[in-house]
Amino acid sequence: MIENLNSLVKQNADDVIINNAAIPNERNDEAVQEASTAIENSLKTSLAGGDVKEVAGLFNGTSETVATSPVTQKATGNFIDRLQSRFGLNVQQSANIANNLIPTVLKRLVQKTADPNDQSFDLQKIFNEVSEGKTNGLNVKEMLNKFKGKMDKDGDGDVDLQDFKAFFTGGGGVVDKIKGLFK
Repeated sequence: MIENLNSLVKQNADDVIINNAAIPNERNDEAVQEASTAIENSLKTSLAGGDVKEVAGLFNGTSETVATSPVTQKATGNFIDRLQSRFGLNVQQSANIANNLIPTVLKRLVQKTADPNDQSFDLQKIFNEVSEGKTNGLNVKEMLNKFKGKMDKDGDGDVDLQDFKAFFTGGGGVVDKIKGLFK
């Protein structure tokens, strides 16, 4: 996974790392590696910390929710720290690079894992690798679909206000079930 992740970071790093004067050209590959490591470590620490729901939310999310995901925030903060300690960048430079790169890479990662025609990232392999084999034998796609399915009441692939309304009203929602008790 890390090789593919490095490649994905590199594909999205042109303006942020490659053409950035704050990072010397001879250290571009190192900066790409640091971004990949920050993402991988954030996935690992989230799973190790029992935050499966956060990771599931990331991979079930939309472009907007991926950017604000706790996993994305952890990876961004991790990368900011790495840029400061390894490259001597100030907070503003580091934050600018991390905030422009990490959410973009994670959005692309989520898109690639959801695309059945793209075999560059396999969700099962990602989970197995970042959990150090602890998810081996677990059907990760099915698990994610269960997380998604419980809240996606209107079946449109996202969880939004319509789903919230459906939970309480029509289509077997809570209100309909309560009404049924008094008939």
